[in-house]
Amino acid sequence: MAHARTDYGKVIAPRPLSGVELASHRLDIFKYLMICMILFTIVSVFHVWSRCKLIDLNLQISESSRLLKEAEQEQKRLKLEAASMKTPARVEVIAKGELGMALPTEQQVVLVK
Repeated sequence: MAHARTDYGKVIAPRPLSGVELASHRLDIFKYLMICMILFTIVSVFHVWSRCKLIDLNLQISESSRLLKEAEQEQKRLKLEAASMKTPARVEVIAKGELGMALPTEQQVVLVK
C-alpha cells in the first residue's frame, strides 16, 4: 500500500489562450449557436404551420358534418313525403278527381284461367 502513493509534484497550469485561438474558439461557438437558432426557427415555423393546418382541417370536418346532418334530415323528410304520396287513398282520390278514372264494372272485368 505504501507504494500505491503517486507523486503529483509537478502540475501543469492551463496556458492562457492567445487572441487568435480565442477568436477562432468564439467563431466556432457562434457558428454552433447560429445553426441551433436556424434549426429552432425552422422547427418553430413548421410547428405553427402544422397547428394552423390542423385548425383548418377541423373547421372543414365540422362543416362537412353539419352538411351531412342537413342532408340526412332532408332525406328523412323526402322519404316521409314519398311514403305519404304512395298511400292508396291518395292515389284513388287523384285517379278519380284529376284523371277521371273509375272502378271497373262487372262487364269490364275478364277472368283469365
